[in-house]
Amino acid sequence: MKFLALIPARYASTRFPAKPLAILGNKPIIQHVYERVSSIFEDAYVVTDDVRIEECVKAFCGRCVMTGTHHKSGTDRCFEALEKLGAGFDVVVNVQGDEPFIAASQLETIKQCFADAETQIATLVKPFTPADGIAALENPNSPKVVLDNNNYAVYFSRSVIPYLRGVERDEWLSRHTFYKHIGLYAYRAEVLKEITSMPLGVLEQAESLEQLRWLQAGYRIKVGTTDVETIGIDTPEDLERAKNFLEQQA
Repeated sequence: MKFLALIPARYASTRFPAKPLAILGNKPIIQHVYERVSSIFEDAYVVTDDVRIEECVKAFCGRCVMTGTHHKSGTDRCFEALEKLGAGFDVVVNVQGDEPFIAASQLETIKQCFADAETQIATLVKPFTPADGIAALENPNSPKVVLDNNNYAVYFSRSVIPYLRGVERDEWLSRHTFYKHIGLYAYRAEVLKEITSMPLGVLEQAESLEQLRWLQAGYRIKVGTTDVETIGIDTPEDLERAKNFLEQQA
């Protein structure tokens, strides 16, 4: 099975312009991501619509694919990159460009999801722990996932799912295992083509989660589990936290 790892990276982020080029440690965020991904996948590319990011990637001898500026999601950008790179890839892995601490074990786990021939799309979750606290569980910016007995996603929501009837909220995390969605995706190449041609779904519009479009259309999303905590960078404040995290690892 031939994997293609793509790292969508945008310059014009509303909350953090030029985020991929921000320095973390002694290198840009996008370089951290690329180096981790390329250590696991032979075919790895940054995917962008901005020449400044392209120049940065070339400066550290990375590979880059330029795409149009019209894409509404990283998934759409990945499909254009796949078309440009040509056929021959079985699975496309979509790694967010603002995850500089993405772990090798997480990338290996999402690869392993495709050992199941029924897997069309794959993603990851991390169990919430009682130490995370109820505020983390209820954070709408941290989507939750319910799984079936075969580790396929039943539903994703910004609300807490499932609701524990008759249980006090402060006991929820000790009485049930809730799963936090990790925004790492992989798709069979033919499925990526199909899902990027679909119109917005009602559930997707309600929760602003594109994976609900795929579920609503009947696609099956295999879910791998990780215990590794990563730090995504959405704001300058997140970058400061990431710097502290990096210093603690040193």
